[in-house]
Amino acid sequence: MNESDIEDLKKQLSIARNEIKNLRQQISNLQFVHQKDVHTIRSALENFQCESCRSNSGKLPDAEQPGNDHDESNPASVLFSPIGVIRTAFSEKRAVPRQANVASKLISRVELNPTIFNNPEHSIQGLESFSHVWIIYHFHRNQAHLKAKVAPPRLGGERVGVFSTRSPHRPCPIGLSLVQLDRIENSTIYFYGTDMVDETPVLDIKPYIPQYDVPGKIDEQQFYSSREAPDGEETVEQATASSSKSSNTSVAVPNWIANGSTLKVVFNVNSDQQVEELTVDKQSIADILKADPRSVYLRTKYGSQIYTFQLGENTVTCKFDDQNSTVNVLQVRKVVNLSDMNERTDDKDVK
Repeated sequence: MNESDIEDLKKQLSIARNEIKNLRQQISNLQFVHQKDVHTIRSALENFQCESCRSNSGKLPDAEQPGNDHDESNPASVLFSPIGVIRTAFSEKRAVPRQANVASKLISRVELNPTIFNNPEHSIQGLESFSHVWIIYHFHRNQAHLKAKVAPPRLGGERVGVFSTRSPHRPCPIGLSLVQLDRIENSTIYFYGTDMVDETPVLDIKPYIPQYDVPGKIDEQQFYSSREAPDGEETVEQATASSSKSSNTSVAVPNWIANGSTLKVVFNVNSDQQVEELTVDKQSIADILKADPRSVYLRTKYGSQIYTFQLGENTVTCKFDDQNSTVNVLQVRKVVNLSDMNERTDDKDVK
């Protein structure tokens, strides 16, 4: 064995050691996820209520459970039936963008429930005239959160009042997202801007109208001219003019929101090739990671670490470098289906 062979073996050994180190970090990360899932399941079992108990507690029913408009036996309770369901690329809550405009290139859809209307497509006639819509939905994967304070990720563990945040953990687990309308096909609404997990129940859909939704000072002439048109029938010119006239209004937000930092996302040669082979939207991966999808717990306890999340049919593996504010995308691969693997193994055994 010559000196060149020895150097090659040393390089291979170094690579193997790095891979073992990465695997250990992934195992540690997966153990945390497993513990969190166990805690969630235990909490769900401990807080389980039958339908009558749930209606008395004022909680929203699950997506599968029929709801009533009002429970007369308990005036404080309000129950709703979902009008449809949202289909997204996120089968799990992990790495779901915290705001709709973070992954603005990801397309999702709302499928209206055909049992709500005889002709559900009639209910969205005219919606195609708008560029953006509000979607109101139920955080069906979250239990009602009865704590008055929460810890937003940007505050690094500091707590503020839940109603001064957009946290999905709320007393009434209801979400609100402004999304960009792509197209409408029959009773299905396609949109850009995803911050929901797959199969999220939809409670309502409303058109976005800058004339009303952008804070501003409306003079008397503008007010009466806007009242001449019924809701939703204003022209684009009217809405734009209203928005520009209202630009003198001061809109304030806390510094911890305004000064949000972004991370630099770097794809290595391996992940770049995999993205191309799998025809995955590279920009969507970058947008998700740029905003740092990690929880405060993961960020503070584990620091720079291997992080994985599922995006559609693919699993993205990356490593955070907190010291340099960088995320390195290491691998993008198809989700492994364990049942398919077992079938292939059985076939080999037979052969």
